Amino acid sequence: MSDKKTITVTFEGEIPEHEGTKYPSVTLRKMKAKDLVAADLVGGESRKAFAIFASMAGVPIQVIEDLDMDDFEKLSEEGAPLMGKSAAKALAKLELENNPVLQ
Repeated sequence: MSDKKTITVTFEGEIPEHEGTKYPSVTLRKMKAKDLVAADLVGGESRKAFAIFASMAGVPIQVIEDLDMDDFEKLSEEGAPLMGKSAAKALAKLELENNPVLQ
């Protein structure tokens, strides 16, 4: 796991907006066990990853869902070191399974 406690990811595509607030970037903190609970509260494998990132960033899940794929991939890559080895590995597997271009 990374020694960093937080990272800020600035988005390059369309800026996600939720309930009148724009999110040009998010700051992720190190993953905690409670972030896995956030994943359990949503259906669908892809939404579980979105829920984890939303929880780590303290933003509504809709913000993560509205990212374009380039920004989501950037968030995933830059956020992986904050997730611990097993979570980062599971996220990479999930992204591979859900991206026919990578298969």
